[in-house]
Amino acid sequence: MSEILLTNIKTIYQTDNFFKRGSEMDSISSIDNAWMLMDNISGKIISLGKMDEIPNHQAEIIDMKNRAIMPTWVDSHTHLVFAKSREQEFVDRIHGLSYQEIASRGGGILNSVEHTRQMSEDELFEKSLVRLNNIISLGTGAVEIKSGYGLNLESELKLLKVINRLKDISPIPIKSTFLGAHAIPKEFKDDKKGYIHLIINEILPEVAKNNYADFCDIFCEKDYFDYDDVINIMTEAKRYGIIPKVHAEQLSHSNGIEAGVKVSAISVDHVEFANLSDFEFLKNSSTIPNILPGAAYFLGLPNPPVRKMIDYGLGISIASDFNPGSSPTGNMHLMTSIACVQYKITPNEAINAATINSAYAMNVSNIVGSISENKFANFIVLKDVQNLNFIPYSIGMNIIDEVWINGKPFKNNNL
Repeated sequence: MSEILLTNIKTIYQTDNFFKRGSEMDSISSIDNAWMLMDNISGKIISLGKMDEIPNHQAEIIDMKNRAIMPTWVDSHTHLVFAKSREQEFVDRIHGLSYQEIASRGGGILNSVEHTRQMSEDELFEKSLVRLNNIISLGTGAVEIKSGYGLNLESELKLLKVINRLKDISPIPIKSTFLGAHAIPKEFKDDKKGYIHLIINEILPEVAKNNYADFCDIFCEKDYFDYDDVINIMTEAKRYGIIPKVHAEQLSHSNGIEAGVKVSAISVDHVEFANLSDFEFLKNSSTIPNILPGAAYFLGLPNPPVRKMIDYGLGISIASDFNPGSSPTGNMHLMTSIACVQYKITPNEAINAATINSAYAMNVSNIVGSISENKFANFIVLKDVQNLNFIPYSIGMNIIDEVWINGKPFKNNNL
């Protein structure tokens, strides 16, 4: 049969279908004692409703045995393709070195660059495929993946090829991001203008010609790239139809949010040092602040002003920033827990941020982010969860009974 009917669903959580701002973020619609009809060929949701209104369909019937479901997480900021872990830097920070001090010694991003340049495309692909499988099994149903550990033409294209190979076989939506402006490579240590020239005149045209990137990102930060660099590089990216994103205000206030809004970035990410002026820029724009709790927690950074942002009427999204140096986890459930504890946002706000709003931040809210008609049937079957508050409350615990992707249970050997 081409249709599957799920019956006796305790609760379908997150049936909303729109990006949420301000006070809207503390509300999540749901259906109790529910059914859901899915198309087995397209993997999409046909319809859903309450059991006392169940349709008479010729379909394969699966009894969900009074278990609740919620949409899979949407992870709108990751660096999932990398060569090696960086646990020594973790120990260095325990011993008192800062992120900047580690970077000045050749660690940080440039550490990953060195190893990534040396690794073959096939080996990078195999390592990244394992990570992709892992995050899906943790409940992620869409993911954005950045380059940025190559920092030259050959290696940036290699990273983007890996991301696009993952796209080709992945059961979940993947968006690719060109992050050539992640750091200044050693060979351009004293020639930032020369490196930006390389990005704009050599790497970006090749990225665009091969249709390798959905987004273009930049690390706007002291000793990396500044406001003018954002405008310069993103203006060129937009000429090719590539949507801007910006790493903004992570380690200091560097006017990345203002620059991001000016170039119509879909998101500005990190934002630990955002201020009231930034809130105003964001309120009058379509740019969403994308919060990365894992990185702030792992690096011991000041908390971003998330509570103030929501109270100001802004919408926020949450992503994992999965990367080897500052957030070595793609566990989105953990991200919601950190956000509630550290930033004093409610479970509903955190879950909205990590589902429907994060889908907006990677431009896939029409196909994932909630359990709604015509979206992919990507959802988490929850264990004995009485309400949504239990999800971020249960820090680090396994709340997942099953992960369904495209209307089918996902097994970790599916890819």
